[in-house]
Amino acid sequence: MGLLVVGLTAFPVFRGPEEHRGHGCCLSGSHMVRRLSVRSPRLQRARRPPPSAPPTTAPMDSPSPPPPPPYPPAAAEGGPAADSQAAELPRLTVTQVEQMKVEAKVGEIYRVLFGNAPNANSLMLELWREQHVEYLTRGLKHLGPSFHVLDANRPWLCYWIIHALALLDEIPDDVEDDIVDFLSRCQDKDGGYGGGPGQLPHLATTYAAVNTLVTIGSERALSSVNRDNLYKFMLRMKDTSGAFRMHDGGEIDVRASYTSISVASLVNILDGELAKGVGNYITRCQTYEGGIAGEPYAEAHGGYTFCGLATMILLNEVDKLDLASLIGWVAFRQGVECGFQGRTNKLVDGCYSFWQGAALALTQKLMTVVDEQLKSSYSSKRPPGDDACGTSSSTEAAYYAKFGFDFIEKSNQIGPLFHNIALQQYILLCAQVLDGGLRDKPGKNRDHYHSCYCLSGLSVSQYSAMVDSDACPLPQHVLGPYSNLLEPIHPLYNVVLDKYHTAYEFFSS
Repeated sequence: MGLLVVGLTAFPVFRGPEEHRGHGCCLSGSHMVRRLSVRSPRLQRARRPPPSAPPTTAPMDSPSPPPPPPYPPAAAEGGPAADSQAAELPRLTVTQVEQMKVEAKVGEIYRVLFGNAPNANSLMLELWREQHVEYLTRGLKHLGPSFHVLDANRPWLCYWIIHALALLDEIPDDVEDDIVDFLSRCQDKDGGYGGGPGQLPHLATTYAAVNTLVTIGSERALSSVNRDNLYKFMLRMKDTSGAFRMHDGGEIDVRASYTSISVASLVNILDGELAKGVGNYITRCQTYEGGIAGEPYAEAHGGYTFCGLATMILLNEVDKLDLASLIGWVAFRQGVECGFQGRTNKLVDGCYSFWQGAALALTQKLMTVVDEQLKSSYSSKRPPGDDACGTSSSTEAAYYAKFGFDFIEKSNQIGPLFHNIALQQYILLCAQVLDGGLRDKPGKNRDHYHSCYCLSGLSVSQYSAMVDSDACPLPQHVLGPYSNLLEPIHPLYNVVLDKYHTAYEFFSS
């Protein structure tokens, strides 16, 4: 057991068996302490005891003291002493107050874990598979009236649920044909998939639909994708800047570039015409801090950072990014709660277990590139799409499709670049809901989105310590009982690895 200490808050971190101690990367440990102190100095000052009282650190097993009020008590109601004291301490922001509430809830959960007898921890750290399968399967067959707000996201619901079930190795056979039929009705006659039957095609729902069909993995599912029309749709979404629009007349951002390049790579239609200019656009979206924003000159965000990094790997242009800064920015997003935040000064969120965790997992295979960059020895290699005249050929498509295949075959060149055991602790203890499903954080409701990405992040963290891509994780790399181990994923696409290999063989033929 270890401690992550910030101010007067001490959160225990379960490190697993003795063999695991010291395992991890050079960025774990101290960076978790620094993150909150850097992002909220006023919160640190507000937590200090008055000068007359000696500073004390509460023991880990004792209840946490309540947060101090924004202002100290006034010596006299409305008097000058009250005014001077109020001027000395700044008022806490909404985010700081919410952060304190989250830390209190998470700390309470962790104190229960470390107050238990050792034999009771195995039950508390168990992944509740049966409950999650029941919750997810029920969502495939019936959703309540409140889900009408997601009517334009129905392929996403299919993906979130089916992918989560695939991670648990529990896809029900009786729904596969129904899902293929439904997604076929969402496929536009001119290419791409809409949010529902008759809706306009959109790159995000196209990504969700194709990933769902790949996850089902049957010949009927894979052959239902009209690749010729899909390619034409993507060309229509291509902007003169090199980036993509989400839909006709829609927004241009890194998300659109990722969904288009990911799908095109997965179904083997990616060529120089689609790839041209995308890498330069994403390079302009990387911030000076290292993270990637949705568009140039915007704020770095965990989701966009993953999307940008994955896209650059699929284009074989990852050397255009400042990888060392990117790694640093993402690693500092793991905080005292043991989970990841999506942006600087934001709260922890279970979904970033994948978006941030997978970004760091990808860079574990890129350390050679990082070393070259740190030595200022940049590669001059560029893919043919960088200066291509726009001709499409099966040879060029095979060239790009091979990047995704070759990447997953690479061995990790370094251990985890985040605290993988701590992340598993957050997911299992703070994100699971007893009745099934996973959530953002304690106090939030479960939903299919967070169930998908929390489980995806759990899989990433379980396999991140492996050097050999074909090996299984050792028991000390899986928090809780070994039955918690999920199916491995291909982190570039976020589909289960076996399903990816089936699709790769199908579309390559």
